[in-house]
Amino acid sequence: MKTITFYVVALLCLCATKLCAQTFSDRANAIGDKIELITKQQKDSLKIEIEAINVQLEKNEITAAQADTKKQELAQKRANNIENLVAVEQQKLDDLVKDKVDGKIDETTQRKITFKYDSRTRSQKDSIKKVLEFKRTQSQFVFALGVNRLMNDGTADKSFKWRSDFYEWGVSWNTRILKENNLLHAKYGLSLQYNNLRPDSNKIFIKDGAQTILADVGRDIDVARLRYVNLVIPAHLEFDFSKKKVNGDKTYFPTHKSFRVGLGGYAGVNVKEKQVIKFEDDNDNNVKNRTKGNFNVNDFVYGLSAYVGYGEFSLYAKYDLQPVFSNNEIDQNNLSLGIRFDLN
Repeated sequence: MKTITFYVVALLCLCATKLCAQTFSDRANAIGDKIELITKQQKDSLKIEIEAINVQLEKNEITAAQADTKKQELAQKRANNIENLVAVEQQKLDDLVKDKVDGKIDETTQRKITFKYDSRTRSQKDSIKKVLEFKRTQSQFVFALGVNRLMNDGTADKSFKWRSDFYEWGVSWNTRILKENNLLHAKYGLSLQYNNLRPDSNKIFIKDGAQTILADVGRDIDVARLRYVNLVIPAHLEFDFSKKKVNGDKTYFPTHKSFRVGLGGYAGVNVKEKQVIKFEDDNDNNVKNRTKGNFNVNDFVYGLSAYVGYGEFSLYAKYDLQPVFSNNEIDQNNLSLGIRFDLN
């Protein structure tokens, strides 16, 4: 009877442990995994659709120009799908962060959980301990936000408001490089970068031939914003000063428990660009125009990035090495400064 009682109590404790395991980080990671799945599914679907168009082209059922047009339309469709589906996950993340700030999420789960039993039930043991191991490769959900500045030869372009902003989210994997040392980590993943440029002085972006320029529209504008979205693969060498932990004959290497420094870069493709304009017309009606299309934003993006911080929070900077707009007479590179969260 004592043996049966012990196993019943142990089973109840195990169930309680699993119920407590759904922490803020677990739920954030789940959202990150969903974003990654959405992106993969849309890219796979686009690949299949483009292959079908190539078959039509080989059979001379369509012309090369028609094939290019169809491919652009399908690429735009899949980019819209990614933005709309990811927006749903972003709202889930916003709600999750709000719940955490409001104290609605219990984060009392500890790295070491000890259950004690009466000696009469288990005389040969006083307690059972479950220690959560720190794996060599861990996953994180990444979220960052801040301000954008267009740089002309090292000088910030003053044609834009300070409210020009960016936000980024994605998933990353963090692998300890050395087997018995916690300092060096390889960090890599997949992210969506949303960059907003907000012109000042009632100006908007227009295409002038092969160039994209700012033009005065001759009226008061409440909002003028060009948004371009990049899908990138970031990679960093991370220095993590979290100390190792020893439990008996086992050594564990926790991450994001001390100061961290990351140095690296990113490369990817532009998946969407859109300009939004809000103003009051002559009849005092609020008007909002959205223009989706080609504003000559470079199709490919690559740059340098770095972060320094403590725990899951850090200061973050990224710099696009390629100009934002192709074919412009003056090269303008985007500099982003902000904060970043790497949530285990």
